[in-house]
Amino acid sequence: MIIRDFNKIVASEPNRVVTDANWSSVRMLLADDNMGFSFHITFLEEGSEHTFEYKNHFESVYCMKGKGSITDLATGETHEITPGVMYALDKHDRHVLRAEEELVMACCFNPPVTGKEVHREDGSYAAPDELTEKA
Repeated sequence: MIIRDFNKIVASEPNRVVTDANWSSVRMLLADDNMGFSFHITFLEEGSEHTFEYKNHFESVYCMKGKGSITDLATGETHEITPGVMYALDKHDRHVLRAEEELVMACCFNPPVTGKEVHREDGSYAAPDELTEKA
């Protein structure tokens, strides 16, 4: 059984807190936990806009707080994001995520992230084997 306290991670495990342009993510579960997915609590700053395309990962996201929108760049469809809304990027969908208010999201990635990933220029993370090759 794995038990983790969000507040303790934030206070004493900086390697599990990742920050980038106008967002931060607390990595509650990572690849080395051997669960088959990773689990994160992610904060997107009010007024921020992000283009992502997870070519090597599937992601599911549940909105816990805030207001924003997601636009599927393949179809042009935009969907409102509010507490209780979940979206799943089941086709490695290239998308734009906008935070009208601070968004607090619970996110799962498969395959799980290691915690060493950074967004590449195209908005994706490297595939897990690419990270292994560089280590």
